[in-house]
Amino acid sequence: MILVTGATGTIGGEVLRRLPAGVAVRVMARDPSKVVGAPDGTEVVAGDYADQLSLERALRGVRRAFLLTSRIGGEDDARFVRAARTAGVRHLVRLSAAAVEDSGADDLITRWHRASEDLLRDSGLGWTVLRPRAFMSNTLSWAASIRSEQVVRALYGDSANVCVDPRDVAAAAVCALTEDGHEGRAYTLTGPEPISAAEQTARLGELLGVPLRFEELSLAQARAALRQRHPEAVTEALLAGAERQRAGAKAHAEDTVLRLTGRPARPFAVWARDHIAAFGGGADDAGGRGGPAGPGASSRVSSTLGCR
Repeated sequence: MILVTGATGTIGGEVLRRLPAGVAVRVMARDPSKVVGAPDGTEVVAGDYADQLSLERALRGVRRAFLLTSRIGGEDDARFVRAARTAGVRHLVRLSAAAVEDSGADDLITRWHRASEDLLRDSGLGWTVLRPRAFMSNTLSWAASIRSEQVVRALYGDSANVCVDPRDVAAAAVCALTEDGHEGRAYTLTGPEPISAAEQTARLGELLGVPLRFEELSLAQARAALRQRHPEAVTEALLAGAERQRAGAKAHAEDTVLRLTGRPARPFAVWARDHIAAFGGGADDAGGRGGPAGPGASSRVSSTLGCR
């Protein structure tokens, strides 16, 4: 039995759809009705990290689990690890962040990920940590302004990030969940090449067949925009990350996706092509060439990913 958390989000949902057919899979979600596209045979249970009894029910009989938490600085990881240890879980695969290994990163979000990784290492359980760079899907936040104004607004438009396709992160997670030999390892996951926001804007414009304009935000404008969505401490952590990116700290590509899955990491142009409908383009193949049929896919797609 494999337990998947975070299945109502981008990465957890992709992990769920890519697990091999024939594997017993359970999903834990605060609201089971929000789990869409779960393959046939998937067990979906209600659970919350803050509810000990629900954790015990979700983890009963589970051998491996995909752990995705989002309450920055909270106790969700600690509660889950304690419950997993009690339930006899053998292996946890946690989604972390590439900034953890950057000695210059000391913001709130990075410290939280570091503490969570330390918790896993000290848990006595088998563990694997996945450390992705920024997700290519973050550019979906530009969709509204692209559709209405044909403009993208972002901070530091020329700074580059080796952002990664969420489908590649999910494929790596599936390998760690279904194969032996990944215990005690931390994998940094990146795309194949660094790309800036201005360059991403140009790629999207080419696919849409319209001239998109990039407008660089000032630091004050970016801070104000982030404060509309995040607490002050999280906003400052995100801005600190932007400064590190501006200094070149996020431009080094790794071949980890290829080594784990046997397939090269997808470039941004492929991700953008597969999701162009979100930006006002043609039909959207949300799963990509060879991926699932979309959010409502009813069967798993293990045959398309492979693990070395």
